[in-house]
Amino acid sequence: MDRTVDVLVVGAGPAGLAAAARLAAAGAGRVEVLEREPAAGGVPRHCARPGFGADARGRPLDGPGYARRAVREALRAGAVVRTGASATGWAGPLALDVTSPAGLERIGARAVVLATGARERPRSARLLPGARPAGVLTTGELQRTVELFGGRKGHAGREYVGRRAVVVGGDPVARSAVRTLRSAGVAVTAVVTGLPFVPTGFGSVPLLTGTVVTELLGRGRPTGVAVRGRDGRTSVLRCDTVVLTGDWIPDHELARARGLPLAPGTRGPVTDGALRTAAPGVFAAGDLLHGGEPAQVAAAEGRAVADTVLDHLGGLPRTTGTVPVTAVGPLRWVAPGLLGPGAAPLLVRAETRLVRPVLTVAQDGAPLRRERLPATLVPWRSVRLGPGWTRGVDPAGGPVTVGAEA
Repeated sequence: MDRTVDVLVVGAGPAGLAAAARLAAAGAGRVEVLEREPAAGGVPRHCARPGFGADARGRPLDGPGYARRAVREALRAGAVVRTGASATGWAGPLALDVTSPAGLERIGARAVVLATGARERPRSARLLPGARPAGVLTTGELQRTVELFGGRKGHAGREYVGRRAVVVGGDPVARSAVRTLRSAGVAVTAVVTGLPFVPTGFGSVPLLTGTVVTELLGRGRPTGVAVRGRDGRTSVLRCDTVVLTGDWIPDHELARARGLPLAPGTRGPVTDGALRTAAPGVFAAGDLLHGGEPAQVAAAEGRAVADTVLDHLGGLPRTTGTVPVTAVGPLRWVAPGLLGPGAAPLLVRAETRLVRPVLTVAQDGAPLRRERLPATLVPWRSVRLGPGWTRGVDPAGGPVTVGAEA
């Protein structure tokens, strides 16, 4: 073992930085954060728009401002934040092999927090047919390209981003892509989504709901996309740039390498209500567990997992839940994936838009709760159910299911 730390946090996004700040401030010992990117802060670094809370004076924060504040708070608390450092594999139950500009090293810890986040599904994983032209980007790639090269007339970025774009996806990150394209001087031909309903906010950009992209056209750069509408008719949208948004997948390579069970709905590691994984001393938080959440939600999970890590470091007995929880019907996923003694809150996300649905919780087929929600569920945002929803779960019983009825 090259060296040891008390807590090793993998990922310097909102969840990882929030966990590190709380742990260091609470006297957890040496807290070290590994970030493979050249700068810490995660996805918010590239989101130059408001919506990330406010600073100490009440002024709205944009993504870069939020990221800078999160890094500053972790450093001030005493955490060590290392950029350009990638955890490449496990060297033991609580030890990681790390590659950085300083070379190769092996770091052991008393606790490991996985906060590696999520990424948008790229073109290859979406199985879109067609040639492999340049100019097919995810929102993250688009934002990094515009940030690095610019994009307005006369800047080199224009050559990378193009002049006319089609945005694929309908959740809020698609709005962010439209804003980034417009700021770079790129016209947006249309926003295309298979969802029957999406939030407003695209301005004058044509919005094609219930529509799917069937093929990417062109070689060298896209010349357009073939789409099929809900009526089955096909057409072509001309463009030289395609931006694929949303459809989040967790960066779960380390979790899989450790042999951690993955949740069927999110593909992130299964945790209990205290964010403990199946491996003692290994914890997880943030978008690794359920991608597409706002930065503030991920940061809140980071602070919550810090409290659990402090209990672990203090020698409190491990009481990981054993009752599996799964989503059924029109629900995409539910978290946490395990329940233990005592009631715990749940996060649920729908597969489609559900207007004031009736949610149900059952164990071994016996109903525990059935209640109509006053809110509408949408596929791009999770809803929190209070601890009362899991009251009555038998920790020695069978699986719990969470469902929804219109």
